[in-house]
Amino acid sequence: MSNDSTMSTSKITEGVAGAPNEAALIALMERTGYAMVQENGQRKYGGPPPGWEGLHPPRGCEVFVGKIPRDVYEDELVPVFESVGRIYEMRLMMDFDGKNRGYAFVMYTLKHEAKRAVRELNNYEIRPGRLLGVCCSVDNCRLFIGGIPKMKKREEILEEISKVTEGVLDVIVYASAADKMKNRGFAFVEYESHRAAAMARRKLMPGRIQLWGHQIAVDWAEPEIDVDEDVMETVKILYVRNLMIETSEDTIKKIFGQYNLGCVERVKKIRDYAFVHFTSREDAVQAMRNLNGTELEGSCIEVTLAKPVDKEQYTRYQKAAKGGAPATTTPTEVPQPNYVYSCDPYTLAYYGYPYNALIGPNRDYFVKGW
Repeated sequence: MSNDSTMSTSKITEGVAGAPNEAALIALMERTGYAMVQENGQRKYGGPPPGWEGLHPPRGCEVFVGKIPRDVYEDELVPVFESVGRIYEMRLMMDFDGKNRGYAFVMYTLKHEAKRAVRELNNYEIRPGRLLGVCCSVDNCRLFIGGIPKMKKREEILEEISKVTEGVLDVIVYASAADKMKNRGFAFVEYESHRAAAMARRKLMPGRIQLWGHQIAVDWAEPEIDVDEDVMETVKILYVRNLMIETSEDTIKKIFGQYNLGCVERVKKIRDYAFVHFTSREDAVQAMRNLNGTELEGSCIEVTLAKPVDKEQYTRYQKAAKGGAPATTTPTEVPQPNYVYSCDPYTLAYYGYPYNALIGPNRDYFVKGW
């Protein structure tokens, strides 16, 4: 008896000791064997779970949980979320007053468990009339950087950013629609980890540093929403970027249909990018492999499979990322199918596509042409 008591006492860490529901949290730890500790404004349950010997779960295993009543804690949340899969870690954001901040992150050991959590636990009634919001969480490793001189090439931008920040993997630069020799005044920088991106963002905040003698703007870029692999296997639409403005839909249809007469159903061109719809996936893949990186009317084009984004999933993602604010739409929005075929979200926002794909001040860079 005394051994059990000693064991329980040793598990009572900062954030648990003195908590309003201390007894319930201790009972939870004793039932599951998970440890619990509070640090840096969050209380962590697990990470790893007891007896874990494998690698850290891959990207796509974590969900964001919002709209949590501020007096609901792990003793109520864990039973709900462990019902759909094995929890690797739960991080509940905490305030100084001991109450939660209304949101948490739950990481599962497997991707399909996280998907099941989104499917089954979104709008779960945790208290009478209080519904949880659950959506996929993305470990963002990408920053938006604005205020870049428009004559700078990708290699120059990569070199400059790598001088002042660590962990840079890639720089994504879009050519101006009107002049392919210029960039659009902004770039996206991909880092090796979320921590590296966060450290870079802190270092690049306005007023702290200049690039090429210019003040810059920095913000988180919205990460891409993961698309189910089974869904991607059915895609027969290509997204073509970096076209000349003068290039016509007829020209695109002719070039992309050259490998099999009649294989292109239709082309939708918007300024300097287009969606090419094929009758079969095989024809789409063949055209992509043959034409990606080739020159069309003086411009090197990029060709990829279009990513279908589930509108309902995207709306949930937007609401969660904006703290529950409704997703924005435009008065002229046209009815869309259940899937919106997305090119990169930044280009969509830049050209005023029917949904707004940016979070934060960087959306100002996309409201007018360059």
